[in-house]
Amino acid sequence: MTCPSKACLVLAAFLLIGCAGPPAETVPVWGRFEHTFTTAAGPDTRIAVTFTAPDGTMRTVDAFWDGGTTWRVRFMPDVQGSWRFQADGPAPRTVSGTFEAVPAPDAANPLLRHGAVRVSDTGTHFVHADGTPFFWLGDTAWNGALLASEADWQAYLRHRRAQGFTGIQFVATPWRTAYTDAAGQVAYTTGDDGLTIHPAFFQRLDRYVDAVNEAGLLAAPVLLWALGDPATMPVPGKLPEAQAITLARYLVARYGGHHVFWFLAGDENYSGERAERWRRIGRGVFGEGHPAPVTLHPQGMQWHVEALRSEPWLDVLIYQSGHGDDANTLRWIHSGPPAQYWASEPIRPLINAEPPYENHLAYQSRRPHTAYTVRRAIYWSLLNAPTAGVTYGAHGLWSWETKPAVPLNHERSDMAPPWHEALAYEGSQDMTHVAGLIAAIDWWRLRPAQTLLADQPGRDDPARFVGAARTAARDLALLYLPVGGSVRLSEAVGTMASWFDPRTGARHEAEGGRLTYTAPDDQDWLLVLR
Repeated sequence: MTCPSKACLVLAAFLLIGCAGPPAETVPVWGRFEHTFTTAAGPDTRIAVTFTAPDGTMRTVDAFWDGGTTWRVRFMPDVQGSWRFQADGPAPRTVSGTFEAVPAPDAANPLLRHGAVRVSDTGTHFVHADGTPFFWLGDTAWNGALLASEADWQAYLRHRRAQGFTGIQFVATPWRTAYTDAAGQVAYTTGDDGLTIHPAFFQRLDRYVDAVNEAGLLAAPVLLWALGDPATMPVPGKLPEAQAITLARYLVARYGGHHVFWFLAGDENYSGERAERWRRIGRGVFGEGHPAPVTLHPQGMQWHVEALRSEPWLDVLIYQSGHGDDANTLRWIHSGPPAQYWASEPIRPLINAEPPYENHLAYQSRRPHTAYTVRRAIYWSLLNAPTAGVTYGAHGLWSWETKPAVPLNHERSDMAPPWHEALAYEGSQDMTHVAGLIAAIDWWRLRPAQTLLADQPGRDDPARFVGAARTAARDLALLYLPVGGSVRLSEAVGTMASWFDPRTGARHEAEGGRLTYTAPDDQDWLLVLR
């Protein structure tokens, strides 16, 4: 960028060189505006940039250091028209400019067509900016953005988008299963001078986050993975609080102009003093406002989020049912804390972001999880609280193996195939049928409804538990029968009944009375009443 004249802004302590000149840059509404400037300010300096909308409303975001004297600011305009921005440096003069937000040309991308994703006014699910309900069907690619080649990453994203997935979970800093990125770079180092951020790591990551959004998928980066021993591996979640806040704020500044769903921490126990630590970190990172949803990823079968539930920065409650397969695990998924506490105030979207990974060894039986055991956990998870979404995972893809290997520091998970083989697992195609079913119903109106069952087949055997949800208007109900059989209702719902085959997506007319229905066979089925 060049100046329209020879006059530049020379500051005594800091040098900010800003440029303005016609014509104004054009950016799609719900696209990303980026402005680059230079300053002699050190990388620890905080430079806030205020964006003023055509109607005069203002929003302030942080600029980020990108190496040397280069700084950038990224921003997502939410209305059409002329925008102004002004970067407030630590000196009297500022960097400022304008740009024009115009209609998005890519009508096929739902993020541009419907706008940014936020939590609904009911607190139960996600919606786009225009009010269109957004169903979270996530895929677990923890190592993908760190280790994949760009060509492989693009191929993966195209495949998942075609299958109906709507979001991708990945780790955005080195962690216990990837100590560096594919180029051998690290995101940061620590020493006597504190935290040093390495922009080259994130310059590579930029292209991977861009690709997620360009595929029409919501990016869900984990900012600070917390499990592990910092003496032997990178554990950003165990950095001193001030450093953890600095690193997370850097990521938020760098990717806040993208369509994101922030996972502040990963694999952590949020109880006791740990809860207080994450309360402070969350407020330090997001306390001044955050348009994109924020959540925390916990350790398996833990329900410690209640200690943080009322935090204004925590928008979504995530849980991990994990990779077990014993009776206690099954009971926890369909009848445990998620089912018991979803209605506690304030109500938040509730999502199982780590059900069992397909082909991952189960903790108790030591047998690989099948498409069926994964599918069962997913449908139970969709019906144990107001339906908002769920995440799928494939062993070998989550760790992005390029040849058969046991994922680093995950010896009990067993040998994993290369990512491209895991991409084709049967269970991932079952997620296409989840997406098809969801697209055909008003899923956002569903609420758990165990009282709809006159008898619960799973009363004594948790593997036979029938999940049930219906709308307040009683014009739609969904029941999941994990082993077929018959189900008897306490009251009639709707006037039409059909069986949905979760293996093929086919629908079959449901025969019988309006209170008792028998599945076509002893496999798992969904009864849809409308």
